[in-house]
Amino acid sequence: MFIKTFYSLCPLLTLDINKVYSFLFAPWLLDTVDAMGFGDLKSPAGLQVLNDYLADKSYIKGYVPSQADVAVFEAVSGPPPADLCHALRWYNHIKSYEKEKASLPGVKKAVGRYGSAKVEDTTGSGATNSKDDDEIDLLGSDEEESEEAKRLREERLAQYESKKAKKPALVAKSSILLDVKPWDDETDMAKLEECVRSIQADGLVWGSSKLVPVGYGIKKLQIQCVVEDDKVGTDMLEEQITAFEDYVQSMDVAAFNKI
Repeated sequence: MFIKTFYSLCPLLTLDINKVYSFLFAPWLLDTVDAMGFGDLKSPAGLQVLNDYLADKSYIKGYVPSQADVAVFEAVSGPPPADLCHALRWYNHIKSYEKEKASLPGVKKAVGRYGSAKVEDTTGSGATNSKDDDEIDLLGSDEEESEEAKRLREERLAQYESKKAKKPALVAKSSILLDVKPWDDETDMAKLEECVRSIQADGLVWGSSKLVPVGYGIKKLQIQCVVEDDKVGTDMLEEQITAFEDYVQSMDVAAFNKI
């Protein structure tokens, strides 16, 4: 409605509609309207915001590494902790472009120009852009933050961090199907399975099993298990299962699926 009305009035005002339209929707003007940021990227709360932001993104902006990634990367004091898997994955990936940072596309702006629109940037250092600062000043932003605004911001960040801390961490698990082969057809398969199930570890749960013919009267034990990826690996399982050398000839992974 606004655009149609403006178009109808332009002839009366003797204005060049193309120039007016270009000014109203100029990329620089639209770009300065959004208030964005990650909070303090040198604090755990800021890194948590960055991790959440990257949960469904590969880069800070767009689909290829750019100066936006460089700006945020330089504002982070070091690799994020392992539990912030999305932020750590992004950090290591951008770090691999260390020698190519200057050639990445885009124009590096202040860190506060990227990230979530709901979080104010408070990082003390980072990329700056004098042209962007001038444009923000033209819109009348305050250079100094009042004590009340600082207090409110700190309270909100504390509330956000507390809320995130209460959420249970996701545990990465995998479902593994193992083939355990005996030496010959005279091997006691019931005893072999008993030995395999005797292996106990934190993050390991044994499931169903069955005997599968392989030929010449020999059967292999096919057994299912669920493991927590950070605690139990296939190498550990193979080492402990093949340790029952009186019954076990070899062990193979028949199937491996993330849960």
